[in-house]
Amino acid sequence: MSKIGIIMGSKSDMPVMQDAIDILKQFNIDVEVDIVSAHRTPEKLFDYGKHAHTRGFSVIIAGAGGAAHLPGMIASLSPLPVIGVPVKSSNSIDGWDSVLSILQMPGGVPVATVALNGAKNAGILAAQIIGSSDAQVQGKIIAYKEDLKAKVLESARDLK
Repeated sequence: MSKIGIIMGSKSDMPVMQDAIDILKQFNIDVEVDIVSAHRTPEKLFDYGKHAHTRGFSVIIAGAGGAAHLPGMIASLSPLPVIGVPVKSSNSIDGWDSVLSILQMPGGVPVATVALNGAKNAGILAAQIIGSSDAQVQGKIIAYKEDLKAKVLESARDLK
């Protein structure tokens, strides 16, 4: 069974990152959540990044605000796909510093980046990555998207 690692720079990121946890649990995908600060716990960051693939993780979702180095540093250390969630934090420049820090990675160190505070989409993307080789998860993604479609069509009918 696939497992997703969800990490964040501080506990204050948890309200945003909870959306990723919730959607992955909806898809019955195992998640492990931790706080790994790129600046305050660099040894922990190195250990996590170097060993995540040996601990059964398939994808890492990393949320960070401000300078937002966590996703990029994890991606530099891990062979796993990393999805970065820029978090609008109290010390950010309206979130733009986080977006650009995660988005503008150098060649050779990719980080998939979702919208500011877009942890739900990070969770869905992680599930889609797993679903590319797991038919059961892929079926749940297909059902989820069909449900989204049905809700939109129902809303359109309600307008008439």
